[in-house]
Amino acid sequence: MGDLLTPDVGLTVWTIVTFLCLVAILKAFAWGPLLKSVEDREARLRADREGAERARAEAERIQRELEAQMAGVQAKSRELLSAATKDGEVLRARLKAEAEADAAAIKARTTLELAAEKDKLAGDLRKEVASLSVLAAEKLLRKSVDAGVQKSVLEGFFKDLDSGKKAGSN
Repeated sequence: MGDLLTPDVGLTVWTIVTFLCLVAILKAFAWGPLLKSVEDREARLRADREGAERARAEAERIQRELEAQMAGVQAKSRELLSAATKDGEVLRARLKAEAEADAAAIKARTTLELAAEKDKLAGDLRKEVASLSVLAAEKLLRKSVDAGVQKSVLEGFFKDLDSGKKAGSN
């Protein structure tokens, strides 16, 4: 056991030489590619990060543009709604005016028709009253009046009625 704890100079030298050879081999064949792959990975990560930042900046720009477009669309829709409301009010007012004009025209036409009907009924009534008066007079006189005399009496009666009506309306 004593030999295990005492260092052997030859063995130590060969261990150091082997270690240095291993380090040189690793440096030539392993560390170079290993460091290159680490540097490539760093460069790829850096490029990915820059790409992500550009994409984020582009997304923020697009979002700002969309928000501006939405604000414009909202303003235009409010403007269109306001114009449609104004057009509706104008149309409602025009339709109301047309309806009122139509109602006034119908009222005037109805008033004229009623006046004409009233005049016609009054004329018919006058004729009927005159005819009944002639019949009553004929019965009183007990004599038949010929058609010519009856017509002249009726015309005179109507003239008297019309002149009395005109004098009363003045």
